[in-house]
Amino acid sequence: MLSRMELPAEINPVEAAELLAERTPPECLLLDCRTPEEYGTARIERAVLIPMQELPERLAEIEAWREKRLIVHCHHGVRSLRVTNWLRERGFSAAQSLRGGIEAWSTEIDPAIPHY
Repeated sequence: MLSRMELPAEINPVEAAELLAERTPPECLLLDCRTPEEYGTARIERAVLIPMQELPERLAEIEAWREKRLIVHCHHGVRSLRVTNWLRERGFSAAQSLRGGIEAWSTEIDPAIPHY
């Protein structure tokens, strides 16, 4: 397995689903950085919503995950990659962006999640 410093910035939906299903309780946080409106339209079970623009003032809420895996997702993966890079700059070295966002998750993992 790769060390945290070697983790790629992105993770594909299949790998993320496997990681999230690995343990109970999970040793991985799924962070949704979309807006509350988007979250109300479609969401991945177990995802914690902290909109991208609120993250700087809410960073303490995820402090416990600084040394653990953290997967960030948005709609298509653009915002989540920005958030992932921002988190990595602040010491969250195991943060990764869900490649393709919730759209890819809906297509590859859970078709019950609506496309929007």
